[in-house]
Amino acid sequence: MDIVTQGLAGAVLAQSFSKQHETRMAMGIGFLAGLLADIDALFTQSETDPLLQLDFHRHFTHSLFFIPAGGLIAALLMWPVLKKHLPFKRLLVFTTAGYGTSGLIDACTSYGTSLLWPLSDERISWNIISILDPLFSIALIAAILFAAVKRTPRYAVFGICFAISYLLVGFAQHERVEAMAMAAAEARGHHVERIEIKPTMGNLILWRSIYEADGHFYVDAFRAGLDEEKIYQGESTKRFELADLPQLSRDSVVAEDIKRFDFFSDGYIALHQSDDVSIIGDIRYSMLPTSAKPIWGIELDLSDQQKHTPFNQFHDASDVTRQAFIDMLLGEDVRVVLEGVSDDPRVMTELPEKQI
Repeated sequence: MDIVTQGLAGAVLAQSFSKQHETRMAMGIGFLAGLLADIDALFTQSETDPLLQLDFHRHFTHSLFFIPAGGLIAALLMWPVLKKHLPFKRLLVFTTAGYGTSGLIDACTSYGTSLLWPLSDERISWNIISILDPLFSIALIAAILFAAVKRTPRYAVFGICFAISYLLVGFAQHERVEAMAMAAAEARGHHVERIEIKPTMGNLILWRSIYEADGHFYVDAFRAGLDEEKIYQGESTKRFELADLPQLSRDSVVAEDIKRFDFFSDGYIALHQSDDVSIIGDIRYSMLPTSAKPIWGIELDLSDQQKHTPFNQFHDASDVTRQAFIDMLLGEDVRVVLEGVSDDPRVMTELPEKQI
């Protein structure tokens, strides 16, 4: 989840454990504790190994088993400031509650969280809410402010009930869209080997589907409205295999980086070639839900295979892309078509021209 909503989730849960005179302190304590797990991003930066952050972000700090330690660390950090205002046991309750939301709320998104470390390194992602969802965040803000102003944890409990209900709606929508995607694949005569469904940015209406069949990934967008279902047929691309790069040394640093990126991307990787660079992208994510062009990936320099690959992002925030997304979100036909299509994912100008 985005960093602000992480803090909001921590704040509302901490408030729910508070007494009337503690609601405001619990709000601040829970908010800060909810941010602490993401401190891993500050300590995994490396100029020489760009993939180090992918390896360890949302790792042990987000594990369910690390919650007691995380809560204790947060309490110890805050104790010098709050020891005159709050008993340590109460502080520990609020920090543990705030910290405890981090892994669970992140697992509800699509990025992947090591929720069961050290028992398992599997990156869990339930794909039932976008990393950024304004409605979810605004509802938490309202609950937190009401609880603080009225000095009663009742409103925080209401906020938690809303959050759980919203996530259940996301789960129901996920199952609904998966059924739609499987039906579309069956209509095409594809045997689906695996499939991933995820909501697009900021809503639970427009979803992205990626499934693998016969060594290829097929990407589609599905609008699951209250009274209407619509599919926007997207692009397809071949799944990347090491054999696609015969000049790659299997014991090189580049080959090892590809394996690391493949693990991070759960195997949803594809090779994009342009005139001057080869890019292995994570096709789970794109600016448009119908596009196979990634928003991030690793650039390959096969002339120096003992050097770590750079990790880059390829965002396209053009008006045309934005309008195409809005058209799909509203259930309309995509009306924009670009001239000068490029195959370079760093440009990402191609739009799907057909919907069914």
